[in-house]
Amino acid sequence: MTAPGRILVVDDDPMVADVVARYLARDGHEVTCVADGRTALRTALERPPDLVVLDLMLPGTSGLDVCRRLRAASAVPIVMLTALGAETDRLAGLELGADDYVTKPFSPRELALRVKSVLRRSRGPAVPSVPAGGGGPRRDGDLVVDVAAHEAALRGEPLALTVREFDLLAFLMSQPRRAFTRDELLRQVWDWSFGDASTVTVHVRRLREKIEDDPTAPRRIVTVWGVGYRYEPADDGEDA
Repeated sequence: MTAPGRILVVDDDPMVADVVARYLARDGHEVTCVADGRTALRTALERPPDLVVLDLMLPGTSGLDVCRRLRAASAVPIVMLTALGAETDRLAGLELGADDYVTKPFSPRELALRVKSVLRRSRGPAVPSVPAGGGGPRRDGDLVVDVAAHEAALRGEPLALTVREFDLLAFLMSQPRRAFTRDELLRQVWDWSFGDASTVTVHVRRLREKIEDDPTAPRRIVTVWGVGYRYEPADDGEDA
């Protein structure tokens, strides 16, 4: 069971905001609704939420700018609401650090389930396919990932990873040298039976920027052409 949380819903359509709030409240969440980006940022700073549901099409301060500024201030999970077919905005939001997205028109129940999934993953051990006994810290050279504590560090410095970035890294490290397709990663890490594979591509790119010495020539998260990605442990005798 996922414990309820404080959810900030940012949407300028009062009907959409009301429906989303009612569905989230049914799951026990405490919901605050705001209609513009400036108010969203002020509210999030004054009383940090456990998760933000963020419409990208907002008056004034755009949803993308809100996403950028929220991510600069904290690792709060963000679930985007995007218009059907607005792939450019969706990819931009993922690049800025959003954890998940739902396209409009959407099922409120689907959104509630996505919120529950992201909240669960943000609060503790959440990688679905880590082998038994694999929940402790995993070390690969100067990279350490502690699934139980939901923490990662590189050269002793904490890594600021989003929920999905952490899950993706922990999952790939749990099965080193095994290649996964993007669709497999969507199922295993995002728990999606189908979805946009570019979501995986964006998260891999963001993750490489944080853990690779040279993101343009990655040595840890390696592209397997025609397949997808695999985690390649450092050549120092350490187990990933």
